[in-house]
Amino acid sequence: MPAVSARPAHLPRYRLLTGPDDDQFCRRVSEALDLGYVLHEGPALTVNGSTVIAGQAVVWPDDTSETLRSLSTLGG
Repeated sequence: MPAVSARPAHLPRYRLLTGPDDDQFCRRVSEALDLGYVLHEGPALTVNGSTVIAGQAVVWPDDTSETLRSLSTLGG
């Protein structure tokens, strides 16, 4: 993976991707990784009727520490 220097201003440093656990969801996660994001922990899964819904957080690597500090304050 090429080194990522700085996050482009138009991209958020944190993204939570959600949707049905299908090829399209996997492509969206792959596209975020191709842009330079890194996975933040593992995915979350739930079932909505008969559909499995996936969620995957991604963060910009240069901002990871700052993002995690910000997220930790949301929980109280």
